Amino acid sequence: PIAKVRKILKRKLSVSQSNMAKVPRNFRLLEELEKGEKGIGDGTVSYGLRDQDDINLTHWNGTIIGPHGTAFDGRIISLVIECGPNYPEQPPTVTFRSRVNMSCVGSNGVVDGRKFGVLGGGGPASSLGTGLVGV
Repeated sequence: PIAKVRKILKRKLSVSQSNMAKVPRNFRLLEELEKGEKGIGDGTVSYGLRDQDDINLTHWNGTIIGPHGTAFDGRIISLVIECGPNYPEQPPTVTFRSRVNMSCVGSNGVVDGRKFGVLGGGGPASSLGTGLVGV
């Protein structure tokens, strides 16, 4: 089913972008899905749908390989991401499955958007990729 949704959304996305209208949530998330599955930058950040049949594009998994020269150097860090119905105007909920010690992460693993600006702002300029790279 997700392949069919991708095909339909791609067709509609090209029409919507040519009209310079606000890009609907699912179109935006479809673009992000394609970027996330390829890996971002040097490949240390990737993300994708938790379930390929999630036609609402809500539930995601993310992986970050800890940056060189940090306390997380080489660690594989797993996250769960939930994009609500108002994404990208409202930021996603991000929860670390791997235990991390960061001031913006609660004891339950949930990232506090108020302490972590990249997620806290939301808005059309934000993306899953920029949020995960920022973490």
